[in-house]
Amino acid sequence: MLTLAADIEVLARFGRALADPIRCRILLALREAPAHPADLADTLEISRTRLSNHLACLRECGLVVAVPVGRRTRYELADERLGHALDDLRTAVVAVAADKTCADADEKGCC
Repeated sequence: MLTLAADIEVLARFGRALADPIRCRILLALREAPAHPADLADTLEISRTRLSNHLACLRECGLVVAVPVGRRTRYELADERLGHALDDLRTAVVAVAADKTCADADEKGCC
C-alpha cells in the first residue's frame, strides 16, 4: 500500500499525463524511439504548437526529457522503465476491459 505522500504524488502526475489522449500518443511514440518535435508532430498529425504544449506538460511531470542534439532538441522517455510501465498498464487495461465479470455491466455502465 502506498503511504508516502511522494509516492502518491508521482502516481498522480503519471495519471494526469495519461489523462489526455495526445499525451498518451506522445508517450507511446517515444516508447518506440526518441524523436524530434517536428517528426512527432507529423507522425501524430497535430500542430507543432499543440505538441509543444503537451511536451511541456510531460516534461513538468518528469516523464520525458529534452536532449540537445546540435541545434535541435530530441525528446525521449525520462527512464526506460516508463516504456515497460506503459506496456504493463496497457496490457492490464485491455485485460480488464475484456473481462466482463459483472453480468449487468452493459446495463449499469460499470466494470
